[in-house]
Amino acid sequence: MLIKIVRSDEAREAILKDRWPMGGSLDLGLLKYAESIIEDVKRRGDLALVDLTEKFDRVTLTAERLRVSREEIKDAYEKVSEEQISAIKAAKIRVEGFEKQILAHSSFEYEDGGVRIRRVYRPIASAGCYIPGGGAAYPSTVIMTVVSAKVAGVPRVVICSPPRWDGEINPLTLAAADICGADEIYRVGGIQAVAALAYGTETIKPVVKIVGPGNQYVLAAKNIISRDVPIDFPAGPSEIVILADEKSDPRLISRDMLSQAEHGIDSISMLVTTSLHVANMVAEEIKRLVEDAPNREIVSQSLERKGLIVVSESIDEAVELINAFAPEHLEIMAENAYKLSERIYSAGLVLIGNYTPTSLSDYCLGTNHVLPTNGFGQVYSGLSALNFVRFMNIAECSRDALEKLSLTAKVLAKGEGLLNHALAVEERIKG
Repeated sequence: MLIKIVRSDEAREAILKDRWPMGGSLDLGLLKYAESIIEDVKRRGDLALVDLTEKFDRVTLTAERLRVSREEIKDAYEKVSEEQISAIKAAKIRVEGFEKQILAHSSFEYEDGGVRIRRVYRPIASAGCYIPGGGAAYPSTVIMTVVSAKVAGVPRVVICSPPRWDGEINPLTLAAADICGADEIYRVGGIQAVAALAYGTETIKPVVKIVGPGNQYVLAAKNIISRDVPIDFPAGPSEIVILADEKSDPRLISRDMLSQAEHGIDSISMLVTTSLHVANMVAEEIKRLVEDAPNREIVSQSLERKGLIVVSESIDEAVELINAFAPEHLEIMAENAYKLSERIYSAGLVLIGNYTPTSLSDYCLGTNHVLPTNGFGQVYSGLSALNFVRFMNIAECSRDALEKLSLTAKVLAKGEGLLNHALAVEERIKG
């Protein structure tokens, strides 16, 4: 059988052992390796980027060609279809609309007895967006990262993405970057790209925050540089968990597990169900579908390595396991799906019902697809415009309110031995 079926109570420990907080730590050897590359970029700047691009991407560049030119961006439009351009614009509009709503509800004014406090946000100065590339194109990740930053008002948004074999970034990625308003685009990827964004080179000026998903090397690099430059959160190989009961449709579940497996051989595709019958049906359907599936080799390897069907005794047991697992994506294809969603507190994104597949949220639902993985959904939220702003409070107090609050302030100040604090209050209410 292509995909294993296990019982929840028997496999729980094995399922969770590599997840945060029980596991989830990056390999020390990988971290040491990433550290050596970061130090090389810090020391040699552009020259290191050129050498490392030739070593890892097998592309020969010069420092002058690290940045994508305006002419190359214009040329990219000639290499993509009108249909693709329309799709990028449509997805941008949906993400933009939702991100604006997030910001609109994040500021407010509070008044109480002569005290007025305004909660306001201000954009950060710059942001670096890592966009996976090389053999594939991810214009959707451009949309998710760049649009969120631009909605927040970030004045300088930089993209780094590895070049293809021909030394170019995929034209679909370039077109998306231009449509979404990226200010600078560089053909550099991997650990060296993260290092350049964090510490700068002769060509790439550093940014104040780095966001975006990537492979284990990018994840390691982000982990290391986060000591100096803030990042969004750990975002590694993609994951889906599907919660199903005896009435769920095995065909839809199987299709979504295959679509998840298509991301790569390290992608996790997991079904948690209360029905052994549904578990068996899904296993058989997956076996049948894989035979003729697009990207069959990647899909089959991924499902064999990281695919799993878990049978739980009850919906309560299933929900408890999912919360402990904290998946990047959770699809609930069970009765009372919305009610069940209220019991989920650890997931990057929750998708409800038969008509909300992960593949829709990956592109044009309006929600962001840059999400915490490997169990970090227990403590991190998905990417949004909020990642690109900082909040501050603007407070104003009337004289009457000061007099009412003065005793509380003075008592606490004197209790802490900060007598000048108390005197600063008294001076204002003397006469």
